[in-house]
Amino acid sequence: MPSTTEVAGLYTRLRMQNNERDQRMREIKLVRNGHMDYVFPGLFPEEGPFTRPIVANMVDVAARDLAEVIAPLPSVNCSSSSMVSDAARKFAEKRTRIANNYVTYSHLQKQSYGAADKFVTYGFVPAIIEIDYDEKMPRIKWLDSMGTYVLRDRKDQIKALFQTITYHVDDLIAKFPELEGVIMAQVPGSATQIDVVRYHDADMDLLFLPGDGGVELIRTANPVGKCLARLVQRPGLDDDPRGQFDDVIAVQVAKSRFALLAMEAAQKSVQAPIALPQDVQELSLGSDAVLRSTTPEKIRRIPLDVPAAAFQEQGVLDNELRQGSRYPEVRGGNTDASIVTGRGVQALMSGFDTQVRTAHAMFAEAYTDLLSLCFEVEEKLWPSFRKTIRGNDNGTPYEVSYSPEKDIRGDYSVDVQYGLMAGLDPNRALVFGLQARGDRLISQDWLRRQLPFSLNATEEEQKLDIEDMRQALRQAVAGYAQAIPVLAQNGQDPGEILSRLAMIIDGRQKGKPIEEVISEAFAPPEPPPGMVEQLDAGAAPVPGAPGEPPMPGGESLEGIDSFGRARGVAPGQAGLPPGGRPDLNVLLAGLTQRGEPNLAASVSRRVPTA
Repeated sequence: MPSTTEVAGLYTRLRMQNNERDQRMREIKLVRNGHMDYVFPGLFPEEGPFTRPIVANMVDVAARDLAEVIAPLPSVNCSSSSMVSDAARKFAEKRTRIANNYVTYSHLQKQSYGAADKFVTYGFVPAIIEIDYDEKMPRIKWLDSMGTYVLRDRKDQIKALFQTITYHVDDLIAKFPELEGVIMAQVPGSATQIDVVRYHDADMDLLFLPGDGGVELIRTANPVGKCLARLVQRPGLDDDPRGQFDDVIAVQVAKSRFALLAMEAAQKSVQAPIALPQDVQELSLGSDAVLRSTTPEKIRRIPLDVPAAAFQEQGVLDNELRQGSRYPEVRGGNTDASIVTGRGVQALMSGFDTQVRTAHAMFAEAYTDLLSLCFEVEEKLWPSFRKTIRGNDNGTPYEVSYSPEKDIRGDYSVDVQYGLMAGLDPNRALVFGLQARGDRLISQDWLRRQLPFSLNATEEEQKLDIEDMRQALRQAVAGYAQAIPVLAQNGQDPGEILSRLAMIIDGRQKGKPIEEVISEAFAPPEPPPGMVEQLDAGAAPVPGAPGEPPMPGGESLEGIDSFGRARGVAPGQAGLPPGGRPDLNVLLAGLTQRGEPNLAASVSRRVPTA
């Protein structure tokens, strides 16, 4: 385990190596905050009404817009090596809810907006797993990119992480009152802020002051024995991360400077000196002022001509700013009038969509590693501790109790999906998914996992199965009710059918599930006296006896088949229009010739003519 001096020396070397990167990050932060005069102090006037930029900060607008598109969280699902048995499905379902509880507990949706913003602005964003010993839970935390340095091993995995945190001196003393003298000794002069460095590796967590070879504040051992930090970085030519707007800062500043010069020219033009002929002895000012002269046409302000090229240059700078930041004009609602098709607009947005998909790929890999680490941390630190988690899954609240050694069992695999359609707008994503599934290119389960919103695919499949079975029960009851008029026409007593239907309606009114009321209504009657002895003796049951349904191929009433269904009604079509022909609801998913999504529903009703 390295000493504090050794760690402080490594921190100093990494900081010097990344000095150029840190300078770029400071400049982009100042520009986004509107302090362009701090980055280029000679370009902006120090006095006057226009000492700050007066144009829209396109760097900040583009960064916020892109971050808000990237920020929505992916869907998190866990699967087992074998999803055939019910036990494996339940095991995967519980792990899915545990993983989603990590997401909720860490407030990742709230953190993701800041993480996506830093990823776009600085080119990378670090994250770490913090251990909450009070709640006995791991927590995912996205860190600030400013002042963060990582050390990698031969496998390109993070071996150690440094994070520079700036505290107010009083706040730091309040956190470590026993070290007040040590802290004050490190404060230079009358400074009110001080840098504190957090170091994390597989062996320990260390908090120290970088001055005087490193002053240790607190040191704790890493109980997991593994570095719990991860990094999301934009792809590039080398390992030096570059932000989206590093190359357009000067363009934004030049655009702001041109706007100030144009405003200054307009101001000077309005306040230009007044030229008077020789015979004017007095100058009156105001709306009703009177000037007497034999040549009044010579009374005028001296014109201040502003070259038209100056205004044209502002348009050139605006175009360069959008191209350099890869921010399409259509994101602001401005579209060239010559582009009237959906394909044209989509072509303008293609560069923006590729940025989103690239960012999602980077974040998906990071979330997979972080959630897997959460499983490992919880199982190693609290294997037998039983806890209860509560949540809401697609509008349905749930409560699950689990213990890591039983319900995780060394399976740390997590499936994180932003969805194949994440870069598309919702309409086109739906059209693409329906077309691919309709052509049997993909399965329903795979499509559920690719949807661009959080969805528990395993539980959703169970819900659909339950809905289908309940619908089948409703169809069966509807077919059973259609036998009433046939029985009445044949002089039979339909009272038994009516009583069972009444029991079903009464049970549903009381709020019982349909499967329960149907089971009670169609419960087999008690066998008559003597029937039990006959069955025990091996006697064959008498067809048509109470409690025995008519056998296939046996005698049946006219209009009713041997299974008790009305003749001419197709299986599953009971309760629908005459003849058993259902309403045909056809959903056509496609794209118009203009490239726009088209969802059209048509209904066809068929009535027999005879």
